[in-house]
Amino acid sequence: MKIMKLAAIAGITLFLSGCGPDEKDQTSIKMWVAPNITQEVYWGEIVKEWNSNPANRKVEFTSIPAAGSSEEAIMNALASGTEPDISTNIFIGFAKQLSELKQLTDYSKMPGFQTLTETRHMGKTISNWQFDGQQTVIPIYISPVLYWWRSDLLTAQGFDHVPTSYDEIYTLSERIALTQKGYSLQLTSGKNWWDRWFDFIPLYYAAAGGRPYIQDNKSAFDNESGLEALNFMAKMFANKWTSYDFTTADDPLAAGMVLGAMRGPWDIERYQKQFPEVLKEIRIGPMPTQSGAPGANTMADSKGIVMFSTSKVQNDAWKFIQWVYSDPKHDLRWLELTGMPPAREDLQSNPVFSDYLQQHPLVNDIVSYVPKAVPPAAVTKTVEVQRTMTQMIEKLMFENNSVPDALHQSSQEIDKILEQ
Repeated sequence: MKIMKLAAIAGITLFLSGCGPDEKDQTSIKMWVAPNITQEVYWGEIVKEWNSNPANRKVEFTSIPAAGSSEEAIMNALASGTEPDISTNIFIGFAKQLSELKQLTDYSKMPGFQTLTETRHMGKTISNWQFDGQQTVIPIYISPVLYWWRSDLLTAQGFDHVPTSYDEIYTLSERIALTQKGYSLQLTSGKNWWDRWFDFIPLYYAAAGGRPYIQDNKSAFDNESGLEALNFMAKMFANKWTSYDFTTADDPLAAGMVLGAMRGPWDIERYQKQFPEVLKEIRIGPMPTQSGAPGANTMADSKGIVMFSTSKVQNDAWKFIQWVYSDPKHDLRWLELTGMPPAREDLQSNPVFSDYLQQHPLVNDIVSYVPKAVPPAAVTKTVEVQRTMTQMIEKLMFENNSVPDALHQSSQEIDKILEQ
């Protein structure tokens, strides 16, 4: 049995690296990818194709080692000198932090960078990922965070469309309250710092027309847009039209406890496997606003790829990155496997993606929001900033703070955090 297990492990290793033991050498390009089976399958295919060309320096990849988070694993590796040459799964705040620590290579100084930007049609997108004039990260995907609605449950409440304004959601909430069965919305995603990416921040982006909530290293949401978004949340909680705790159900939207909830494109695959009948009833809607006008902004859950400055094989690692992202078929395969839109601006105009999007209308709906999806703030203290936002929301619910006071206090606390 032990031998069989060892053989299985060896087989997995060969699959992940895409090459045999005889082909490896000490100067292979070491790559870490997100610890996610779908993304590992994708990189397995891509690396195998790259490694099949004898002229290419071999790439070996593994998932980011287990730790409290990917960020913790990478920081541990940097401290011990065991970091890879390149890594995916880097969010914008962590990229900023690594850039300030001078751990990353500036792609803009690499030959062919501008050509790659134009070839992948990501000129506008990639500009949001520049720090101090440097391009130390290339975004891989942009996943707009949007409301998923149950069309069957909306119809039962007299709605033939997804709500787009606060007033429509209030009306829906009043009707649900009369039934004494569930809630209209899952408004908050949880109590962790990262959950603010799926409630207050996208609601603020929608109210503010995509303007930043952190600017020049200071909070920038203590304004009319911040009041608009937080007033909406406060009214939902004050009337008990939503709950802060949905832990009694694995998925309150699928269970029918709520009619709408914020979800990401990665949830399509999960619903296909776990809730296929519910998925047939899902309709995609924008972030609600006071006016409900079309074109509301939202947040982009997005990750990128970086190259560490300590890499001894930078030229070949850059060739690999260029090769991956200069061919739209590689981005199509990413979309097919993950459902997450590649970070490019031609998804709905490039014929390479046409057939797939026509056959997958939910993905096509999500892709239509990519131009309105804004990445989170590029700050090094993302965790501390968003923990403060969590406290802001909880002060509304548990301490009866007024909305202006809670907003102002959170803004001041964030300014102090960012000054340190």
